[in-house]
Amino acid sequence: MHIQLITDGGADIPERLDDALDIMVVPLYLYFRDEEFKTNLTMDSAAFHRRMAETHEVPRSSAPSPNDFYEAYKRVSLETPIIMLSISKGLSVTYENAVMAKNMLLKEEPDRQIEVINSKTASCGLGLLLHEAKKKIDENYSFEKLVDHLYKRVEQTSTLFVLKTLENLILGGRLDRVRGTIAKTLNIKPLMRASDEGYIEVTERVRGDKKSIRRFVEQIGEHTKNFENKIITMTHYNAEDRAKKVLADIREKYPFKDVHLTEMGPLIATYAGEGGLVISFFKN
Repeated sequence: MHIQLITDGGADIPERLDDALDIMVVPLYLYFRDEEFKTNLTMDSAAFHRRMAETHEVPRSSAPSPNDFYEAYKRVSLETPIIMLSISKGLSVTYENAVMAKNMLLKEEPDRQIEVINSKTASCGLGLLLHEAKKKIDENYSFEKLVDHLYKRVEQTSTLFVLKTLENLILGGRLDRVRGTIAKTLNIKPLMRASDEGYIEVTERVRGDKKSIRRFVEQIGEHTKNFENKIITMTHYNAEDRAKKVLADIREKYPFKDVHLTEMGPLIATYAGEGGLVISFFKN
């Protein structure tokens, strides 16, 4: 059974997964002053790096409109069920807009099968859930069975973050300049995670990059086990060598079955800053 998977610009999808799946992506919007860009359409990762280096400005972001989602749903054949995996409701109104579009379309076409799922994660966490969806589609899961399975997997997803710099948080006003300057002076690196409700929370503050990476890796074993049956996904912001080294440390300590590594798209990079890393895996 063909099921159309849709996600949004908050997802970072590994190339080999993107090649294997016909995933529709509804972009979010980024604004550098008065210029509007669509994530991964009119602004990719390379263009984002250049703009950040030129302007030292963190862009504003906004969610796709209900009409953006409506138009995406309409492009899917009436007979094809749709599963829309959204960036966490705790981070954006994207989920609400996707649901609003679903309701708009169902008024016109009540026989449509559409499920909008709040992933409670972002970046490679969405990549992990899309990988899981592909696996189950290949196992001939029905639409209903796949929806139920993905809701369970959302609750089993761990997403962990480590930042190398606080610069983007300061520039974007998410960390006031005084506290940011103190943290930079003390070389403080925050470790964060997606909470059970899908918000980003700081779990630890570690002094020094090496110590923060060591704790970043150690935390994995506090969240999951039975690694041989699981994959881990990772994204990085303009730091491929750093990401590969950390992944090698992870695989030496935890023998995950497979790894998906990709660069962050512009939306997540806006918050993570240069050298930021995100990992996702299933707890169970």
